[in-house]
Amino acid sequence: MLSYEELCRHPAAFPSLTGMTRAEFDELLARFRQAEADLRAKSDTTRRGGRARRRAPGAGRRYDNPACDRLLMALLWLRVYPTYEVLGFFFGLHKRNAQLNVLAALEVLGSLSDFPSDRPGPDRKKARSAAEVMAAFPQVRVIIDAKEQRINKPQGEAQQRPYYSGKKKAHTIKTQVVVDTRGRIEAISESVPGSTHDLTLLVNSGVLGGGLGQSEGAMMDKGYVGVDKHHPGVPVVLPFKKPRGGELSEEQRGHNRCVSRHRIVVEHTIAQLNRFTVLRQVFRGKKRDRHSQVTRVVAKVVNRRLAVTPLKTHAA
Repeated sequence: MLSYEELCRHPAAFPSLTGMTRAEFDELLARFRQAEADLRAKSDTTRRGGRARRRAPGAGRRYDNPACDRLLMALLWLRVYPTYEVLGFFFGLHKRNAQLNVLAALEVLGSLSDFPSDRPGPDRKKARSAAEVMAAFPQVRVIIDAKEQRINKPQGEAQQRPYYSGKKKAHTIKTQVVVDTRGRIEAISESVPGSTHDLTLLVNSGVLGGGLGQSEGAMMDKGYVGVDKHHPGVPVVLPFKKPRGGELSEEQRGHNRCVSRHRIVVEHTIAQLNRFTVLRQVFRGKKRDRHSQVTRVVAKVVNRRLAVTPLKTHAA
């Protein structure tokens, strides 16, 4: 049976199973315990049934598994994405109990405003500053892109139609990712059906409406052509789109190459998200809000990893 104590005997396996080292896991565990206690103290309903609480917080049956095992169970589910049947087998639980443990842990992780950040030591090579990274586009503060993930095909044509993505030729769910110029995730949108256009998702998210300071802009790909009509006062850097029946000039192609070299930062961050199998394989959950919750928790874990080990690839 898998447990925190057993995994501690094999510390090299921590990153493969949880996405973080043992030291990082232990730091998160302390935050997890405190956040769980705070969440329970503020709750006015019971964990099961959602009935009004009649006893003080902390009353009732205790968890069969300690906090370290419950956190391990949730992170392993995010990283490896086994079925609840398999997860319960590894931790000696019924599949329903494994599911309840994961959902409760995700709620606690989602309540954390942020994960603790470790600053690189003096011997570590420092990443270039945002100003140096984006010297060619000094007004750009964020880079925006959308991430699609396949889902199980819904039943019925009416339910299938909104989720069918013409780009992916599959039924998908879409999430908008906003990163700064060094790849740190600043915002994750609510998950929407795959047929939603990237531009529509951006406008509805309100990122450009109030999330940027004066004279601060954003960089995006060709899928966001026309964003200037919705936010005329926001500086936006976009690649040129090839006109129908025409060709791009050499200057325009050079501009596109330059934009691509800088915009690759958001692609690298999305690749870090996809290291967690729950966001890479077909998502089995049927609720969109569950996908939003999972994506935000994974984004917090990724941000914590980027604080320790920044993205190494930046445009020259």
